[in-house]
Amino acid sequence: MVGMERYLQQIEPALAAARDWIVTPSAWGQIVALALAVLLGWGAAALVRPMLLRLLSPAAGATGSLSLLRRQLRRLLPLLGPLFAAAFAAFGEEALRALFGTAGIAAFGKRVFLFLAVRAFVRDVLREPFLRAYGRFVVLPIVAVYAVGLMPTVAAALSTMRMPLGNLSFDLLWAMKFALFGGLIFWAGRWSNERSTAYLAGQEELRPATRQLAIKTAEVAIFGLAFLVLMNVMGVNLTSLAVIGGAIGVGIGLGLQQIASNFISGIILLIEGQATVGDYVELDGGEAGTIVKMTLRSIILETFDGKWIVVPNEHFITTRVVNYSDQGSANRLEAAFSVSYDTDINRVPAIIEAAVAKHPKVLGHPEAPDCELRGFGDSGIDFAVEFWVSGLDDGPNKYVSDVLFLIWNALKEAGIEIPYPHRVVELRGPEGGMRF
Repeated sequence: MVGMERYLQQIEPALAAARDWIVTPSAWGQIVALALAVLLGWGAAALVRPMLLRLLSPAAGATGSLSLLRRQLRRLLPLLGPLFAAAFAAFGEEALRALFGTAGIAAFGKRVFLFLAVRAFVRDVLREPFLRAYGRFVVLPIVAVYAVGLMPTVAAALSTMRMPLGNLSFDLLWAMKFALFGGLIFWAGRWSNERSTAYLAGQEELRPATRQLAIKTAEVAIFGLAFLVLMNVMGVNLTSLAVIGGAIGVGIGLGLQQIASNFISGIILLIEGQATVGDYVELDGGEAGTIVKMTLRSIILETFDGKWIVVPNEHFITTRVVNYSDQGSANRLEAAFSVSYDTDINRVPAIIEAAVAKHPKVLGHPEAPDCELRGFGDSGIDFAVEFWVSGLDDGPNKYVSDVLFLIWNALKEAGIEIPYPHRVVELRGPEGGMRF
């Protein structure tokens, strides 16, 4: 009881001052101003929202840039009430300061309305998971501290708390600024990179290698610019980056030669365009597949059985590479067959060439199908037909298999026998030999 009485005695002056203040015109003016700000703010939002909803609602199925912008602006409608209230509160604050010289409650209400606007923006407008988490765990706490008027106090306290990092140290205020600006800047960089990649990938008039080079160049430029902007915002002297560049140079000289070599090789490959996405290539080491992705460090090949092979860019520069150019260029294939020795072989080339030419994927240029006599085998006379197609004989295409079917049917229709091996067996005994 004694402690309670002592506590009441200590707060009695504050309570008396509050009672005296609450009956002043300034206090009632600020309370009325906040009440009016709430009523007018949400009332104005209720009046304006239907008009804006009609204005910002594009026609069904519209996909233009203007329609996209209107949809994005329509998502901001939940912010109308808090923003209108904050505007009316700010107007009331200025008027009360002019009349009474103070408007602390009105200023506090304005900050609370701004906090509600930011909260509505994070909750109702942001949809990307990263931005929602960023707004919830970084932006909202900072705005809450601002709303209660503790921003200067908290900033001063954080600036005195230093975190050691080896021989370096930084204060928590710097770390908070880094989290606030760094996340936003690099999200903007990632968003810009996605948009530039989609735009450049759609430029069909450019060679695939040129498109890949432009995409990688834009990516490096965007994130490099984001890094420089962040360093400038954080107050880091950009001339000190020369020290970092020297350290990176030493690292490359000591142990990153392969990474640097692959990086430079990737740039050379993208500039020269000797291999690009979609080409079917075979390396000296036996690796073969279709190029599905080219990065600044490696090239990814996909085999016809679905495996991915990661090949360092340097291998495409320093070793022999066979490029079958599966990008619409023609490739010559061959199908071998044999006929019986009883066949009039002078008839065979015309029959086979006419049959193979009927295949819809067999080309007449640079050469029509050509049937050649290859030799005289043990069981039959060996032929081969050469033909040109656009693509490779594997994966979804079975050119040689289709052509062999055509050869079989054509020879059957012409009455030409396809031989099979014959063997003669002799059994010798005391009474002489028998032959089968």
